[in-house]
Order: sequence, then C-alpha cells, then structure tokens
Amino acid sequence: MISAIVFMPLIGAILVGFMGRRIGDTGSMILTSSLVVLAAIFSAITLADVAFGHNPQHIVVLEWMRSGDFELDWAFKVDTLTAVMLFVVTGVSSLVHIYSIGYMSDDPHRPRFFAYLSLFTFAMLMLVTADNFVQLFFGWEGVGLASYLLIGFWFKKSTANAAAMKAFIVNRVGDFGFALGIFALFMVTGSVEFDAVFAQAAQYQGQSFNFLGYDVDILTTICLLLFVGAMGKSAQLFLHTWLPDAMEGPTPVSALIHAATMVTAGVFMVARCSPLFELAPVALEFVTVIGATTAIFAASVGLVQNDIKRVIAYSTCSQLGYMFFAIGVGAYPVAIFHLFTHAFFKALLFLGAGSVIHAMHHEQDMRKMGGLWKTIPFTYAMMLIGTVALMGFPGTAGYFSKDAVLEVAYAAHSGVGNYAFWMGIIAAFMTSFYSWRLIFMTFHGKTRADQHTFEHAHESPLVMLVPLVLLSIGALFAGYAFYDSFVGHHFQEFWGDAIFIADPENGVMHHFHDVPDWVKRLPIVMGGIGFVTAWLFYIKITSIPGALAKQFEPIYQFLLNKWYFDELYDLIFVRFSKWLGEKLWIFGDGKIIDGLGPDGVAASVMQVTKRVVALQTGYLYHYAFAMLIGVVGLVTYFLVWGVH
Repeated sequence: MISAIVFMPLIGAILVGFMGRRIGDTGSMILTSSLVVLAAIFSAITLADVAFGHNPQHIVVLEWMRSGDFELDWAFKVDTLTAVMLFVVTGVSSLVHIYSIGYMSDDPHRPRFFAYLSLFTFAMLMLVTADNFVQLFFGWEGVGLASYLLIGFWFKKSTANAAAMKAFIVNRVGDFGFALGIFALFMVTGSVEFDAVFAQAAQYQGQSFNFLGYDVDILTTICLLLFVGAMGKSAQLFLHTWLPDAMEGPTPVSALIHAATMVTAGVFMVARCSPLFELAPVALEFVTVIGATTAIFAASVGLVQNDIKRVIAYSTCSQLGYMFFAIGVGAYPVAIFHLFTHAFFKALLFLGAGSVIHAMHHEQDMRKMGGLWKTIPFTYAMMLIGTVALMGFPGTAGYFSKDAVLEVAYAAHSGVGNYAFWMGIIAAFMTSFYSWRLIFMTFHGKTRADQHTFEHAHESPLVMLVPLVLLSIGALFAGYAFYDSFVGHHFQEFWGDAIFIADPENGVMHHFHDVPDWVKRLPIVMGGIGFVTAWLFYIKITSIPGALAKQFEPIYQFLLNKWYFDELYDLIFVRFSKWLGEKLWIFGDGKIIDGLGPDGVAASVMQVTKRVVALQTGYLYHYAFAMLIGVVGLVTYFLVWGVH
C-alpha cells in the first residue's frame, strides 16, 4: 500500500506528461486526479494503521547505491510522523487536483499542468517517506524542481519566469547548506541512514572540531547547516524572498506549495532530525529566534499588501515562523500539529481566493474588488471559515494548534522562548487584522471593481466548490479531533519513536497544559482587537488607512516594500554578480582566454606568415643572395666550431 501511495502520482505524471496529447485534456485530468485521490484514501488507512494502530513499517524497495563499502537501499520509513505527512500531502493534493479541473478549464496546456502537479506530489511523498538523508535530498530537490516548473507554468509571462528562477536560485542557497550538513553527518558517523546516524548522535554531544583556530561544536554546526536548508524550503527570514513572488503561478499551485508540499518540507525535516537538534541547544535557540522573527516580519508585511494572494502568502510565511519557534523550544509535536491544521485552512484560503479571482476574471487587486458577498456567497462563507480558523477563533483548528504554539513558547521559560511568545502574540493581532482586512476589502462595502466585471461575477463551478467544503470541515474540526492524540498528555503513545524529546516528562510538552489563564486568553483578545481594528478601518471609517499611510509614509513604504529585502539583495548580490560577470567576460573570456588562446594563436600565426611571405619576392638575385649568406654561414660554422 505504501508503494502505491508513493508511486501512483508518479505513474500519473509520466503517463500524462508523455502521452497527454493521446489521452486528451479530460482523460489527463481524470487519470492524474483519480490516482492522487486513491493515494489519499490509502494514506488515510495508513494513518489509522501506523499512527493510531501503533504499527510502524520499514519497506525496502530496492538496492539503490553501492560504492566500495558504501551501500544504500531505497526504502520507506513509515512511522507516525510519515503517516501524518502522507495524509496531509495526498489529502490536500487530491483536492487541489479536483479543484484544478474547474480552475484550469480554459487553459490550453492542461495535461502539462496536471503532470507537473502529480510530479510535485510524488517528490514530496519521496521526501516524507525517506529512511536516509540521500533519499530525503532526492525528494527535497524534486519539490524544488516541480515548484520551478509550476511557478513558471505560464512561461509566456516574463514575471512568471522571473519568479520561477528566483524560487529556484534562492532555494539553491539553502540546499547548499543542507548538502554540507549531510556531508558532515556522513564524515562524522560514516552513515546517512536515519537510524544509524541518530543512534550515534549522543556520543558526539559536547565534542568540537577546530575551524580557523576556533573550537566549534560538531552537532551545533551540523544542525545549523541542516536548518539553512529548512530556511530556504520553508521561506524563513533571509531566504524568504521567493515565497511572495511564487504567486505568479496558477492559484492551485499556490495552495499546494503553501499548504502541503514545498514549505512544509523544512518543518518536517527538522522534526525528523529531532534526535540531533535535541542535543544541540544552541542550534535550537537559533531556530527559535529565526522562527519568531519571521512570524512578526511576515505578519507586518501582510498588513499593507493589496494582492489577495500575496496577503495569504505572507500569512503562510508567518505561520511557518510559528511552527519553527515551537520546534526551537523543543515542542516538535506542537509544530507538526500546527502544520497539520494549517494545511486545511491555508488550502481553503488559497482555493477560496482562486474562486474570487475566477469570478473577477483574474483580477487579484483587492482595491478593485468589494461588495462581492452577495454575488459569490458560497465562496464568501468558505473564506470566512478559513479566516476564523487562521486567526484562531475558539473551537476552530487554528485555535487549538496556534494557541498551543504560543503556550509552549511561554512554558519554555527561557529568553528565546519569551521572545517567541511575545512576537507570536503581536503577530496574532496582525494576523487577525490582515485576515479581516482581506475579507472586508474583498466582500464588503461598495464595489470598486469595473462595472462590467462586477456584473458578470459568478460563483465557481461545483468541481471547485466541493474541495472548499471538505477543507472547511478540516479547518473547523481537525484541531478538536486530533488535539489529544497530537499534543495531549499521552502524546508519546501517538508519536512513538517518530519524534525524540530529551526530557518529555519535565519539558514544555508537559508544562504547557498548565500555563496561566491569561496566556491562554491573550491570543483570543489580540484576535478580537485585530477584528475590531480592521472593521473600524475598512467598514466604519474608511478614510483612516489612507490618512495613516500619508502620516506615517516612511513606515508604510517600509512595510509595502517588504522591509526592502529585495532591494538590499539586489544591491549586494545581484548587481555585484552582474558586475563580476561582465568583468570576467570582458577580461577573463575576452582578453585572457580568447586573447591568449584561439584568437592569440591565430593572430601570432598570421603575423609570422606575413613576415615569411615578405621573403618570397620572386627575384633571382634575392634568392642567390640568400644562398650566399647560407654558404658563408655554413663555412664559418665548420671553420670555427666544426674542426677540432
């Protein structure tokens, strides 16, 4: 069954990718969607068997690599962590496939799109089922490739091509660090298999190596290198710049990237490596700080964005920050719990936004919307459910998971834990504000849309609305249904050996249930304040946002331009790279390689040839004179050097 889950999306991708013209558009969509839906059904069965039935599995597919003493199998490690990820990936992917049948109905390249979607799903499944770092890296690079193909799917748009290149290049930076971490693990332990590496980890705790005259902790260095990879894939601060630009791809792609595949890979990888990170407290502190800073950074940028998809994209970036600072304080199950619930309401929000865009004839600017709740009431209802879940309204999935994240940060009782808690609290207010800002600007007030567009706005077809209903059920009830299993008092029974926590009895996973009442209530209060503020700004007194933007224009521009990270990177890296490339081309390629190489040799031959040709005058007396000189020289040689 596990092999079927992993390989069915690949089979669909290959068949449709190479025979899409023969199968046809409808056949391609049905084939790929059916295989992924079947994989989702099998994943649900696997979750029940492996996680709730406590029946982890290890399946060897084939012998993969052999080089000297190095041997590696292609095998599936299916424990609770894998089973949860299988359910998330295939569940969301199957709904995205079905949704795409309606959303992409007018696109002339549907077989290619569905082949890419299925390839993306396969790569992520390879990643989460890996039992070694090489196999994990294979899936890791696979999702990077698939994201490049999907973000740049509309390749005739220059902005889509640029966004795809940006995502690919930024992730290469993170992947370089990740690869170095894997190399270091192999150098230290002599293995890349998870079980073998984790079994040896404890013996390297506290050990160091000398680097440039400094003693550096081995495990801390390895974990930081691994986390650099996670920063790229999961769009954490400094390597986040690709994420908002990824909105250039079709909306179903955005939903898949942000809810179940690409960006969740980093969180999964760090959770999988918990036996390493638990022994490297400095690395965990770094993870906490980066996660908390990302949460507040992305939330602040989301306050002023006007593209409906970019608002949700920055929300994803912020929520990933929550997951990482939960990991940073040692609450890996809480981070995965938030990843699990977040998949439902984030996919719901993206696909709901796609329904709005579909109704508005591909308009994405919220400033050109408004008053749509009567025109597309069902989409409005679904977006409301996603919004209340994201802001953490009591009883929804976000309430159980996001509040748990904040509570473990508080329960850590550390400097970085307190920093993460208060950044998370402030981000909770911002999350509520920009979420309701999106709702009010899109669905309420007088319409600001073109009259023709507004009058012809219509509800999406049923094939797009059914996935929204299913996701809304998860957004409402997944938190309540899975809370006790994922993060309750007996969480260890559920997770088994899938996640390692150094001190489960006395750590944050035990103490976060007993935090003061004000800690539990504060996120709800901040969410309420965010709602009231958004209502005041965009419903009651609509002149306030413009007045504030003018009065605090430097701050507004700072947020609108995303803290100027793109401009800074352009100044430091892009322009320097272009300058260096130009100089290397002019001097290195032009003057050195060509000048001393082919062009230089050719020029030298020409110069010598010209001089030799000049000797061939055609006059007999010139040749006689040359012969006489030769004779004189020959006689002189024999007289001076030739006679002994």
